[in-house]
Amino acid sequence: MKKILLLLALPLLAQAQKIDKIITRAETERIETYLASDELAGRKPFTPGIEKAANFIAGEFKKAKLQKTNGMYLQTFSMFTSSLISASGSMDEKSLEAKNIVIISKESSIELDEKSAYEVVSIQEGANFGQNAYKIMNAKKPTIAFLHESFAKYIPRLSGRGPLRETQANIVFVIANTIPTKYQFTATQQVERLELANVVGILPGKSRPNEYVIFSGHYDHLGIGKAVQGDSIYNGANDDAAGTTAVMMLAKYYAKKRDNERTLIFAAFTAEESGGHGSTYFSKQFNPDQVMAMFNLEMIGTESKWGKNSAYITGYEKSSMGEILKKNLTGSPFTFYPDPYPDQNLFYRSDNATLAELGVPAHTISTSKMDSEPNYHKASDEVQTLDLDNMTEIIKAIAKSATSIISGEDTPSRVDTTKLKK
Repeated sequence: MKKILLLLALPLLAQAQKIDKIITRAETERIETYLASDELAGRKPFTPGIEKAANFIAGEFKKAKLQKTNGMYLQTFSMFTSSLISASGSMDEKSLEAKNIVIISKESSIELDEKSAYEVVSIQEGANFGQNAYKIMNAKKPTIAFLHESFAKYIPRLSGRGPLRETQANIVFVIANTIPTKYQFTATQQVERLELANVVGILPGKSRPNEYVIFSGHYDHLGIGKAVQGDSIYNGANDDAAGTTAVMMLAKYYAKKRDNERTLIFAAFTAEESGGHGSTYFSKQFNPDQVMAMFNLEMIGTESKWGKNSAYITGYEKSSMGEILKKNLTGSPFTFYPDPYPDQNLFYRSDNATLAELGVPAHTISTSKMDSEPNYHKASDEVQTLDLDNMTEIIKAIAKSATSIISGEDTPSRVDTTKLKK
């Protein structure tokens, strides 16, 4: 009996030994340290720092001998930046201060009134602003949204939004407690066309090349900001150099194994912090029916609320993916949990959202304590605040948990798009 048990245990032991030689703490530290270094100056879109980060990631994909897309690892696309020159308006014959208007548009001039072909919506007092604003900003048709004055505190955030997509519809936010009968708004702005890039590498599947499993994280962050104790670089070590490091480590691991039946796609997204533009563009390059699963990795550098060897999965109840991952980790010290912060709306706040909305079992894996993470979006989010040993074990656990999905043995259930709420 002992011989039989030993024979059964040998494959698992061999897998553990192989993964321990490839996904190492030293390699985690090497990649993480560079991505979160001052040299990259916070990896803000349209800066030399993010270009250096993209070239570094592409270089690592090349070392792993991943395939390129259209001859390159950089998946480039156009975006627009705009800066408001002037804005004015009136509602029911009363003039409106420019500070109470936000224009989101790639047009240099905008004029509209109640007769314009704009969808008219409102966000009433007590509503979930984040959910409603996300839906409005991604509207397909030109939209004007009247916001209750209790949401005036969000105007600077809306005004400071990041780059705009090629397909961006005109969106206007106005502070008004009720929808006025008559209104008119005029705005002029300076618009500039710029290029952004995701970094994408592919490991073709052996027997199911047209079925895709995606591993992703975003490599952008906030750049240079307000100095705190002399430090103005927002390095984003946990958010999300940690997730990007995991993507690169997993790419190296699976490239060494070369036994994936389904095609694996490794993606480092740009512009997550400024609207999820990288993942939005990326998602449009696929038939969602061919994407079997998406592992989006976001802020895995600190211990979860349950301590070491644990992480949570956003939208856990929306597909069977979480249960599959847990099954594959049976007997290991690692545990996946459902998202403990449902009020934070995390399922819709990361790069998994665009594919999940198309029915893909696309989930974010994280350890971030969103109710008490001390360095979130702060200059203090640096490598020394991370637990690199635990982070390395998390990356190994993700690799092991994905085994039956990349082999084709398991296929997670689809997300029911009729039940998605924004």
